[in-house]
Amino acid sequence: MRAARGIEQVPGVYDALCAAAEALGLRAWRRWLAAGARGRTLDLGCGTGRTLALLPAGVRAVGVDPEAAVLARARRRAPRAALVRARAEALPFRAGAFDTVLCGLVLCSVDDPPRALAEVRRVLAPGGTVRLWEHVRSPVPWRARLEDRLQPLWTRLTGGCRPNRATEAAVAAAGFVVDERRARGPLRRFVARPR
Repeated sequence: MRAARGIEQVPGVYDALCAAAEALGLRAWRRWLAAGARGRTLDLGCGTGRTLALLPAGVRAVGVDPEAAVLARARRRAPRAALVRARAEALPFRAGAFDTVLCGLVLCSVDDPPRALAEVRRVLAPGGTVRLWEHVRSPVPWRARLEDRLQPLWTRLTGGCRPNRATEAAVAAAGFVVDERRARGPLRRFVARPR
C-alpha cells in the first residue's frame, strides 16, 4: 500500500497519533466503523488493530495490512482476529468471502484506489456493505487548494497518505452506491453497497 516508510509504518508512533486523534473526538468515528460490522468482516488496512478490538461479538474478523510490524501489534490487540499480510490491491480471498468490509483511513494510502475498490467489490458477498472512514478532498475550493499544497509533505511524513483524494467519488466510480454519509472537516464516514 505504501512506498516510503513513514509514521504509518512505525507502530508505536502510529498508535500514539491515533490515541491523540481519538481523544480529540475521533473515537466515536472508529466505534461507528466497528459497530456496523456483521458476519464475516474484513478490516482492510487494519494497522495495529484498533478497529478490530472494537468489533461486536459474533463477528468473524480478518485484518489485512501490508506491514508486518503493525500486524504484530494487531495480533496482541485483537488475538481472535485472523491477520493476513497483503495489499488492498491484491486480496488473497475468494469472491464473496465477506459480509462487511471496513476501510478506516486506508484509501488515502493505497497506491491504486480503483484497483483496491475493485478488490473490495470482488470479496464482498451479495447484500454486503462497505463502511468507510476516510480523508476526502474538500468541496470548498480554498480548502482543496490548501490540501494540494500540504499533500507532498504529508505524504512524505506518513509514508503514503494522500488526504486530498476524491475518495467518495472513487467509491461511486467503482460501482458502489453511497447510502449514508457524515462529514467532519476533511474526514467523511459513509456506508456503501454495490450497485
